[in-house]
Amino acid sequence: MAHVHTFGVVAPSAAAIIHLGATSCYVTDNADLIFLREGCNILINKLVVVIDRLARFAEEYRALPTLGFTHFQPAQLTTVGKRCTLWIQELLWDLRNIKRARDDIGFRGVKGTTGTQASFLTLFDGDHAKVKALDKRVTELMGFAYAYPVTSQTYSRKVDIDVLAPLASFGATAHKIATDIRLLANLKEMEEPFEKDQIGSSAMAYKRNPMSANRRVTIPEAFLTADIVLSTLQNISEGLVVYPKVIARRISEELPFMATENVIMAMVKAGGDRQQAHEEASAVVKQEGKPNDLISRIKATAYFKPIHDQLDALLDPATFVGRAPEQVDEFIQECVTPIREAYKEQLHSAKQVELNV
Repeated sequence: MAHVHTFGVVAPSAAAIIHLGATSCYVTDNADLIFLREGCNILINKLVVVIDRLARFAEEYRALPTLGFTHFQPAQLTTVGKRCTLWIQELLWDLRNIKRARDDIGFRGVKGTTGTQASFLTLFDGDHAKVKALDKRVTELMGFAYAYPVTSQTYSRKVDIDVLAPLASFGATAHKIATDIRLLANLKEMEEPFEKDQIGSSAMAYKRNPMSANRRVTIPEAFLTADIVLSTLQNISEGLVVYPKVIARRISEELPFMATENVIMAMVKAGGDRQQAHEEASAVVKQEGKPNDLISRIKATAYFKPIHDQLDALLDPATFVGRAPEQVDEFIQECVTPIREAYKEQLHSAKQVELNV
């Protein structure tokens, strides 16, 4: 009650009625609901910036072919930009979920000591309409669309769960993005930004240890945790480094296997027999541990002479990525552009994030 006493000292004429009919939770719980709402607003604005930064990255590398993986084993080709849209899509879901949670937050309002509004009913001489009007007016003045119809001394802690759940879901998204970047950094295809005062391994100068994507933040407060994770993601998204030549080299090591079916189809079109073409193209590269020389052997095999002049075209990585570049364009236009438009002011005022690691 110290704050009530302090207010009474500075406003003596109001001292007799300050906090009249209220309880401490009238202040603290209503304030907590305001904190939850404003905390969501802060996270939403930061999340929009991360989405925008990753969208820029996806647009820049929309058509750069790269190995796609299933179970972290090389599969079909995709593009660097298309992989990034998978991250953005989950962040868009997080944005939707946090906005839903924010918009669903109500106000405890003027409910009295145990939620019955008995003290306020006494103050208004039994006038129920005035009690309801006060509850409604205070709720509106605090910027809430509605007050919870019934409460006890506190608002239901179920509300906390409803707000924290999408933050936990966002944490899962950040974990996936960080894991992908760490795996790609291990392959030397991509790395997070290297801060100006950052050093690599203390013993191995050639190493550039991933510090941000590897960061574990304790959780004194869910919102503070989500906030620093968003700052980290923004830092990463603003400085992601891609190594096209490393990506191209890794593609060249795997592409011959992926191109086998294309070679066989080209031979069939040139008049060859599919089964014979398949047998001719079969190799024991992986079993023997030799470099992938399948294309060299095809070029040296007379059987495949009818398509020798087609091999370069058949091995163009851009022909293996399907609609990935177009998917990036469509995704950005249909899913990200509306968010950019809705948060133009926040994006315009957003500053670049630097981390001290």
